[in-house]
Amino acid sequence: MCVCARPSPPPHLAKVCLGGRGAPGQPPPQPGGAAEARRGAGGGGAGLARRAGVARRAMPAARGAARRCALPGPLLPGPPPPLLLMVLLVLPAAGAEGKARSCGEVRQAYSAKGFSLASVPYQEIAGEHLRICPQEYTCCTSEMEDKLSQQSKLEFENLVEETSHFVRTTFVSRHKKFDEFFRELLENAERSLNDMFVRTYGMLYMQNSEVFQDLFTELKRYYTGGNVNLEEMLNDFWARLLERMFQLINPQYHFSEDYLECVSKYTDQLKPFGDVPRKLKVQVTRAFIAARTFVQGLTVGREVANRVSKVSPTPGCIRALMKMLYCPYCRGLPTVKPCNNYCLNVMKGCLANQADLDTEWNLFIDAMLLVAERLEGPFNIESVMDPIDVKISEAIMNMQENSMQVSAKIFQGCGQPKPAPALRSSRSVPENFNTRFRPYNPEERPTTAAGTSLDRLVTDIKEKLKLSKKFWSTLPYTICKDERVTAGPSVEEDCWNGHTKARYLPEIMNDGLTNQINNPEVDVDITRPDTFIRQQIMALRVMTNKLKNAYNGNDVNFQDTSDETSGSGSGSGCTDDICPTEFDFITTEAPPVDSDRREVEASATQPGWSLQTLLVIFISLVLQRQWR
Repeated sequence: MCVCARPSPPPHLAKVCLGGRGAPGQPPPQPGGAAEARRGAGGGGAGLARRAGVARRAMPAARGAARRCALPGPLLPGPPPPLLLMVLLVLPAAGAEGKARSCGEVRQAYSAKGFSLASVPYQEIAGEHLRICPQEYTCCTSEMEDKLSQQSKLEFENLVEETSHFVRTTFVSRHKKFDEFFRELLENAERSLNDMFVRTYGMLYMQNSEVFQDLFTELKRYYTGGNVNLEEMLNDFWARLLERMFQLINPQYHFSEDYLECVSKYTDQLKPFGDVPRKLKVQVTRAFIAARTFVQGLTVGREVANRVSKVSPTPGCIRALMKMLYCPYCRGLPTVKPCNNYCLNVMKGCLANQADLDTEWNLFIDAMLLVAERLEGPFNIESVMDPIDVKISEAIMNMQENSMQVSAKIFQGCGQPKPAPALRSSRSVPENFNTRFRPYNPEERPTTAAGTSLDRLVTDIKEKLKLSKKFWSTLPYTICKDERVTAGPSVEEDCWNGHTKARYLPEIMNDGLTNQINNPEVDVDITRPDTFIRQQIMALRVMTNKLKNAYNGNDVNFQDTSDETSGSGSGSGCTDDICPTEFDFITTEAPPVDSDRREVEASATQPGWSLQTLLVIFISLVLQRQWR
């Protein structure tokens, strides 16, 4: 801006310009100009001129600007020289005050974060020392920038942990509920069986109770992750039960260990317990596989959510977070929040690896929902374990009813046992084992898991699981919707765009690591995926495979141990106690003495037919004698 003075008597021109930072410039030398000015101004003008000279010596930067002010064109008439010089003295101070803005709001906001105000300037200072924020006039020192960078890192970590709180608590709380329910269900089933058998058989049961205790011990061990093959364990239970009952219904004989081992080999061939073992094996196996795998899935989901929610931002991410969250402080705009789209690009860059978890996470959630449906239907462990004592009692009654035929066939296959001592043989069968079980009364069932039911638990967890789908890919959007973080999607102009308060123009990046190659806010190395995140992806993939096997009724830990069960799987969704199509693939596995069993079976076949022939002849003779 130029202000030119032109005294009326002389033809000469005194031209004075203002330039630079509002400082007065030095007028160009002109012959006779100073003398004419003194004559026009008088004595008082001389004093003002001396003061103007002092001001000109104090502002050397204005000299170049004064020289650049010689502009062509007509000259405007100016005020008298004394008044002009007074204006020149006042303008530099006014310009300096306009440039150096106050940092009062920044000091207040900085103190609210818990930081000391010792290093915070009162007015803006030059920003050449800044490493992250724009190097313009600033309210931040280097120390402040470092502290605010660490603050932005902590706030980001807390934001991710807070936002993932729902997912983490879903898996933590539901795992606790399901685990408590299944454990209490097993405890109640064992207690119910023990009470019923004590009332029914008394000492006879108590003397043989370890057979039933071992059954529940193995079921609990399987549920808690033990290396238990359910089918082999159940086969062993029925074989041991046959040995004990065979001794009870034949007290007149003494049986050696070898003889009892031979007896156990007839469990499958003679079916002394009817069809109960086969049905119960199918029901227990698939229900326990589904229950254990589902709880394991809740455990894996809990662990993955807990681990991934604890982020460790990269240096490039920390720089971007500082620029987004606290560079407005350095620019004297502590109340201006980041633009929503700006926040999205920063979060997508910082959470690029977490977004890559999303695909495997969604597959895992889908598999959990499938197994949950099985728990509601044909694989409902509650409907299997509640009446297990009654089912075992039915099997024992079948053995009682067929005890004579079973004993005869075993004697033929295993040989005639030695008679017992006189004291034991004098005791008759009815004295030992003549009690029958009373009918099953559902009203006497114990309450499980504080009165809850599996159906209610499954319905609840299904709703929560559905809400957790696509969680990791939508995490940036969830964070940037937080009013504590951004100005909101509706505010596009009055928000921080990384440089000033204005609209954010760059496009929003897509999700995932590879899509961050052109992220304008965060430097992301797309060639180095996060190893920790890849480990979580693999854990989810393994668990998803287990869940799919459990949905089909297969135990992934044992599905290759037997050719008979390798192709097992329901998939029919039937709601009956037993699905007929499943009996073809879930068969009784052969015990280790398979070759011996075939020999025994071969030797027992022919005597069995001859016994029937003898019985027919004997009955005919008796009838003939009666007719006579």
